[in-house]
Amino acid sequence: MRAVVYERYGPPEVLRLAEVNRPVPNDDEVLVRIHATTVTRTDAGLRSAELVISRAFTGLLRPKNPILGMEFSGEVEAIGSAVTQFKVGDQVFGGRGSGAHAEFIAIRESQPIDHKPANMSFEEAAAVFDGASLALPCLAAAGSLEGRSIVVYGASGSVGTAGLQLAKTFGAHATAVCSTKNVDLVKSLGADEVVDRTQEDFTQNGRKYDVIFDAVGKTSFRETRRSLKPGGTFVDTDPGYMFHVPLLLLATRWVGDRKVKMGIARFTKDDLLLLKDLIEAGKFRAVIDRTYPLEDVVEATRYVETGHKTGNVVLKVVG
Repeated sequence: MRAVVYERYGPPEVLRLAEVNRPVPNDDEVLVRIHATTVTRTDAGLRSAELVISRAFTGLLRPKNPILGMEFSGEVEAIGSAVTQFKVGDQVFGGRGSGAHAEFIAIRESQPIDHKPANMSFEEAAAVFDGASLALPCLAAAGSLEGRSIVVYGASGSVGTAGLQLAKTFGAHATAVCSTKNVDLVKSLGADEVVDRTQEDFTQNGRKYDVIFDAVGKTSFRETRRSLKPGGTFVDTDPGYMFHVPLLLLATRWVGDRKVKMGIARFTKDDLLLLKDLIEAGKFRAVIDRTYPLEDVVEATRYVETGHKTGNVVLKVVG
């Protein structure tokens, strides 16, 4: 099968299309022919190893798993003898830590995979899970959002578009912070108020919020704490969280009345099923910026690394 592989850490150019062995599903696994996947910030970070500590998980000197890709949609090609929830030909979507930048992926039936929402294309379904996999634990860390005010900083990215829609679903009054070109988009996603960050600094408007959710890791507790209500929470997604956010989390637990929390990305079946229910109820949608064929993965990755994508960047594997 065709797959995008990388055999060393480095710039996008280390990615190449290659022929590799097709996975063979175990008894409890589903083999999916992938129609679409995405290129994410996490994919880019793992490939470049910009966070050196990530090598403890991906391989110290070179990648242990040479195929990136965290979410997918497609059709069931084969099933193991113990699989009961799926049959060959089912349209499915889901997510896993790696392996989706390929024509096929094998995933356990108990892992995050389910039937694709009927009201979504394969491209849209492929772009559902990664942003939400971080937004959900971040919002959970802030506690109940019912009737509370939240700022979603970076509301037009993959995590931000998911976080904004989920915050509204959970009953929050949401203020979205984004650039001028994305104002109409975040309004369409349900934002109660929008701050154009190129025209206004939300920390200087005199308003106080219950939660500030930084969905892009480009602000800080120090910069925003005066915009938090007493008892308010700052939730960080800074990719450098393993160095400083735990320290702030511990410090604010004991000192002061404003807290720092963090979320750790997770891929669970329960989260996928929640998202599917919201999609089918018309309360959640995937936002797609650009779509590239699989063979243009280097170009797609370069675009993701500009830091200016809106929502998700999709790789089309089939067709």
